[in-house]
Amino acid sequence: MRPAGRGELDSLYFDYPHFDAPDRPATEAHRPVIIVGAGPVGMVAALTLAKHGVASLLLDAKETFNDGSRAICVSRSSFHILDQLGAVAPFLDKSLGWTKGRSFFRGQQILEFDMPDGPDEKFRPMYNLEQQYIEAFLWQAVAACDLIETRWQSDVAGVQDIDAGVRLSVRDPNGAYDLTADWLLAADGARSSIRAARGLRLKGENYEGRYVIADVQMDHDYPTIRRALFDPACRPGGTVLIHKQPDNIWRIDYQLRDDEANDKATREENVRASVAGVLAEIGHDGPWDLEWWSVYSANTLLLDDYRDGRVVFIGDSAHIVPIFGVRGLNNGIADGMNIGWKLAWVLTGRAGEALLDSYSPERRGATLDVFANATKSTRFMTPPTAGWRLMRDAALSLALTRESAGRLANPRQMTPYTYSDSPATMPDDPGFEGGPKPGAMLQDVALDDGFLSDRIGPGLTLLTFGAVSVPAHPDLTVVPLPATGPAARPYGAIEGSAYLIRPDLHIAARWRQGSATAITVALSNLLAEHKEMA
Repeated sequence: MRPAGRGELDSLYFDYPHFDAPDRPATEAHRPVIIVGAGPVGMVAALTLAKHGVASLLLDAKETFNDGSRAICVSRSSFHILDQLGAVAPFLDKSLGWTKGRSFFRGQQILEFDMPDGPDEKFRPMYNLEQQYIEAFLWQAVAACDLIETRWQSDVAGVQDIDAGVRLSVRDPNGAYDLTADWLLAADGARSSIRAARGLRLKGENYEGRYVIADVQMDHDYPTIRRALFDPACRPGGTVLIHKQPDNIWRIDYQLRDDEANDKATREENVRASVAGVLAEIGHDGPWDLEWWSVYSANTLLLDDYRDGRVVFIGDSAHIVPIFGVRGLNNGIADGMNIGWKLAWVLTGRAGEALLDSYSPERRGATLDVFANATKSTRFMTPPTAGWRLMRDAALSLALTRESAGRLANPRQMTPYTYSDSPATMPDDPGFEGGPKPGAMLQDVALDDGFLSDRIGPGLTLLTFGAVSVPAHPDLTVVPLPATGPAARPYGAIEGSAYLIRPDLHIAARWRQGSATAITVALSNLLAEHKEMA
């Protein structure tokens, strides 16, 4: 929603492009992959497929990007993915990195936390950037890629299984037509029409807590950190979150009371009054302007399986997670990278189709891990019952005099999930006394000429420490490292150790003493070369 007198896309800081309906060919070619939804997750999936040599068609019913800031916090792990896709430069130029958060109870600070950071990290733990820019920067990469075709104003009206593929019924301003593809990736959001067409539904828990999300433009000198206000004078009994974004846009999320109906709470005059109260609470008495607002409620919902035949669900079409801990967008970006490289390798014959069986366990497992952490945060931020509120407020009151109690207000920010139980993760070598385990995401290290992540190859990467016998493999990049160098200690490595890194930067296997035979077996198992086709 926008203030009276301004159009739906009339922004104070962002110029929305307009994308025309496509000029379609007389005869449609069969596609290897069609992706429905050209939001961040769909574009990441398309860019990942393209990186590994597979063309895709992106369809989106809209004629421009999503409006409003929406998902604004992009994690370090997502920046690594953007870096691998060659799209990170504009994100670094525009976004605001941050490492710190502060929580307040009734105006008094009770917690200051720092997220892990240091000279071995190429990227900051978190970056703030409005979703319009996220989509615009990804779109720059998509539009420049010859392997990706995008059709805007193209609504998918139906999906039908065919032999070894799917058929889509599509409508655009020029009429209705059909498309066929080997695979369909559904990235069409929380209200997924693909999910509905397949007769699937999300399952889980809905929370009572509701928030108004408001973007405000103002000059305000507070640093780029996460602020949480519990039981502030401006919203007694509620919670307020505040984030700084580029272009002097401040994101303010404030909790609604049970007696505040959505329709009344989102009237412009009421939003302005609530925002003014928050700004007074944080000591801002200068001018400000209201940019955009919406209403949000917390849910933990997901599909039983993220794959339905030749249809694969990614992002919000597969799962909906609470905003607390900034896990929604980042979880979806990881979905897009995960299925993108696996599907590309299957379609190009570099892996057996059984590799795709690892997608749903890995990414659904990641969602369940998000639920475990986000549920704790959600119950603390928006207590579901009077009993929960009593305990929460008691903990906050204790935090006024006891520092340890303030840690309960830590939002448990998003961290990459470890695929320890995945069929695409090999059993660990018990000889290691430290270092990242199989399934974990690559641990970056500062080297003399940059960072370890800069040396990762386009396909599989083998880190070798000292002398290691390495098999020949066309998709394997070998990165030799000294057994006593800066990477050896964080990786628990000695002379002869080796780590196998997947294209999504997760560790597939590691050996205290690597050998060509062991590495060959791991490559064969990872790529499902000897497994029956799924």
